[in-house]
Amino acid sequence: MPKSMPLRLVLASASPARRKILRAAGIDPDVLVSGVDESLVVTERAEELCLELARMKAQAVLTRLRPADDQRTLVIGCDSVLAFDGEILGKPADAADATRRWQQMRGRSGVLHSGHCLIDVVAGRRAEAVASTAVHFADISDDEIATYVGTGEPLAVAGAFTIDGLGGPFVERIEGDPSTVIGLSLPVLRRLLGELDLRIADLWTKVAPGDQMVEPLS
Repeated sequence: MPKSMPLRLVLASASPARRKILRAAGIDPDVLVSGVDESLVVTERAEELCLELARMKAQAVLTRLRPADDQRTLVIGCDSVLAFDGEILGKPADAADATRRWQQMRGRSGVLHSGHCLIDVVAGRRAEAVASTAVHFADISDDEIATYVGTGEPLAVAGAFTIDGLGGPFVERIEGDPSTVIGLSLPVLRRLLGELDLRIADLWTKVAPGDQMVEPLS
């Protein structure tokens, strides 16, 4: 397959945070939501759960694609869960669940795991990995919890928190890659591309930080 063939990255996720982090890194993906039923996967290991869901999302989108002959298409599926106090926490069920979680998490720590599955559609090759980052939560008040939950943000994200949004002030520090916590690790993506004989720069487009004009590199 010619290395000069244009690359297309399809993000198998509705997450605006994942798309935003890719765009900030100079990558403008197409978005196709997988529609995977996450309740179908049951496991007691957070790493296994997020990786299996990432596989399922990528595969679900793969079956709906019609790759062009003059374009090399890649699909990236991702999933994130928080391992905390012996539980695996995805998105909260409702506001009460988010409130309960924050009352347990405040002043304590958990590990955010993000699974990645990258598929080269035409070549039929794939590369997978899980990235893990320790998250240390601030000891926030009941009023801060109620106000934060009231924004609705915690209901839409794994672990009921963000570091790149309203939840950022409530995370004291992390140990690891920040993009893992956002939901897609850029260093992991770089390594997975390398396994498929590609470079991260091969995905750079004209969309870049500050709307700079960056031509794809050949």
